[in-house]
Amino acid sequence: MELRQSPAPAVGASKDAGLEQLRRDLAQAVSRVCPPTMADRRDDLVQNAMMRVMELQRRAPEHAPLSPAYLYRVAYTALIDEVRNVGRRREVAMDVVEALPEQPTSPDNPERAAGAAQIGRAVRDCLQKLAEDRRLAVTLYLQGHTIPEAAALLAWEGKRTENLVYRGLSALRACLALKGVEP
Repeated sequence: MELRQSPAPAVGASKDAGLEQLRRDLAQAVSRVCPPTMADRRDDLVQNAMMRVMELQRRAPEHAPLSPAYLYRVAYTALIDEVRNVGRRREVAMDVVEALPEQPTSPDNPERAAGAAQIGRAVRDCLQKLAEDRRLAVTLYLQGHTIPEAAALLAWEGKRTENLVYRGLSALRACLALKGVEP
């Protein structure tokens, strides 16, 4: 896999074509440095690297064509910064299906157990339909976390988390009502 040197856009060439070529070159550099565990973040890394290069070109327009070695260094530093940010944000993948365990019911009442399982499926289905931020906030709230605890876990501001929880709960109630599940 060989990186090509990004030529400066010709006078008649569109600026978009030059940016697309730069993006392709940076995507190639990112793919060389990005470990498989961060494959889902490659587009973010390319975007971050693009912003760094654009800032350099804005500050120093006389900076001629970008060498492959420079693009590699930009991709590498973008990766390192992302790894550090992930550690700082304490990100934890949350799968709603795993996050809400089945509630135990008494084995002596099969009708009640079937009803509880049906309600559980309806709640999971409605949670899946929520926007991701709302889903995360509501899931933590339903697991018993307070709003400040959820805000700390998600590294969000308390007011944002509170709004997401209450709006998410409202949307969850509306979805459950459409499914015939009432409190």
